[in-house]
Amino acid sequence: MTTFVLVHGAWHGGWAWQRVAPALRAAGHEVLSPTLTGLSDRAHLLTPQVGLSTHVQDVVALLEGHDCSDVVLVGHSYAGQVITGVADRVPERLHKRIYLDAFVGDDGEAAIDLLPPTIAHHYRESVEGPGFGWLVPVRSLAKLGVTKEDDLAWLSPRLTPHPWLTYTEPLKLTGQVDEVPAAYIECVDWMRVFTPHAEKAAARGWATHEISTGHEAMVTAPADLAAMLLEISAA
Repeated sequence: MTTFVLVHGAWHGGWAWQRVAPALRAAGHEVLSPTLTGLSDRAHLLTPQVGLSTHVQDVVALLEGHDCSDVVLVGHSYAGQVITGVADRVPERLHKRIYLDAFVGDDGEAAIDLLPPTIAHHYRESVEGPGFGWLVPVRSLAKLGVTKEDDLAWLSPRLTPHPWLTYTEPLKLTGQVDEVPAAYIECVDWMRVFTPHAEKAAARGWATHEISTGHEAMVTAPADLAAMLLEISAA
């Protein structure tokens, strides 16, 4: 039995994996899907001091608290930064790390610097305006490739602003992260913001995969995503 730990991206919560987790459990695996500090059902903990290191510690504490081993650690979007930091901290607990349309950052790199310049500029503008200088307002779901009314209705009320420090705080790595095998899944039916990261993954010799849906694959293509996660885990 493998333990899948599914880490959501910006604005989401652990609930984002509700359509994926049942298929993983039906295949005989355990699934944990934490909500990161300051988001969703943990929004009451949101302060300007919540940063990337906070979220890395969230997941490390989860793994240690549950005494997890042989973990497949999945990070969506922003959470690519989180799972990289976690893998560097506790590589001995991990079987594999899977980046789902996510940042592939290196030591000293912040998420905001890993975005295309035009999108990074938009983030900075929105933070300085409606984000009060320390929050990233929720992005348009249409721009993320979500088009179906039922998906929009399910997602929209649940999304919450994201702490800006998580995007500006750089990764601090020792190199232990390289001990954990990695794979990459790119979502290809949208503007493909994360193509450079998929290319970086391929250049590093990681197994790379494509899924024909928008950025929110766990919502818009959960069955296909679950099957791909099981396949990658077993490889």
